[in-house]
Amino acid sequence: MADLTQQLQEQVLQARSNGQKLNIIGGGTKSFMGRAADADAGTLSLAEHTGVVEYHPVELVLTVRAGTPIGEIEATLAEEGQCLHFEPPRFGDGSTIGGTLACNLSGPARPWAGSVRDQVLGVRLLNGKGEHLRFGGQVMKNVAGYDVSRLQAGAMGTLGVITEISMKVMPKPAASATLVEEMGMDEVIEYMNRRAGESKPITGACWVDGKVYLRLSGARSAVEATAEKWSGDVMEGGDDFWKSVRDMQHDFFAGDEAPLWRFSVDSTAPTPRADGQWFIDWVGSQRWFRGEATLSDLEPLARNAGGQVSQFRGGDRTGEVLHRQPEALKAIQRRVKNSFDPDGIFNPGRLYSWL
Repeated sequence: MADLTQQLQEQVLQARSNGQKLNIIGGGTKSFMGRAADADAGTLSLAEHTGVVEYHPVELVLTVRAGTPIGEIEATLAEEGQCLHFEPPRFGDGSTIGGTLACNLSGPARPWAGSVRDQVLGVRLLNGKGEHLRFGGQVMKNVAGYDVSRLQAGAMGTLGVITEISMKVMPKPAASATLVEEMGMDEVIEYMNRRAGESKPITGACWVDGKVYLRLSGARSAVEATAEKWSGDVMEGGDDFWKSVRDMQHDFFAGDEAPLWRFSVDSTAPTPRADGQWFIDWVGSQRWFRGEATLSDLEPLARNAGGQVSQFRGGDRTGEVLHRQPEALKAIQRRVKNSFDPDGIFNPGRLYSWL
């Protein structure tokens, strides 16, 4: 545990004075995301900026430094029978809470528990002028002004250096069970949405390799009653399966022979037709595609399904990897970037070549 705020602040001020750019990293487990990092930029590491600042189990509120590994946070919460409800993915032991927020990553429970963005109550961050600012707070009804803390979700460090995060935590479910049955891709979207619309303790729904998986979590009586009523076999090792989905360790995600694309679309939209393999998650809202394609090939398919597509991993990362934005939204993003980082110090071009 160490508070390196002062050192980080001095590094930002020095970089600004020297006209230097900075690539912000934590545990380095998500360096594959976004566009390729600027090879000429210096490195600002939060890997040693760790530790729990405050934890109030009764209030369900936790404040930690951004470089704290997810594993350490979950171990602390487990002692009180609590957890991070959004199931943060781990791409390695070094996965940090700051990187999880910066990349806006959430696990299989996302449709029911909300995203990492939904759990954030407040942040502290260093802006491009080296000012250490606080946004939000440690209460669940903090709505004054713009919600800048949640704006950090998915910004990939382009708006500042997150130093602290305050977030909601939740009790761990008493019981869990996973149902699995064979089903075709053409019928699984309607099936998962129908199941998700029932008043049952469902907390996960995905499809891969011709099988649909439904996770039930909550009170033991509710889980057992639903498992008995619904079709499908109770899966042995269900917890391990969902961890493999959460951490992208399932066989579907193995290897880099073909780029991995992420579709974020309407949950009820038909799966876009493309030549490759599919993994459907979040009741259909998140769909992974493995196949050789270009962003311009897949963007029309994503728009027709009511969403967007991004090149999540693999392939050429020197060009654009995120769904192209309309000019009006580009103008807003540039103004926000300029407000936080007027000299363009942080993670230049990591999101878009023009930002």
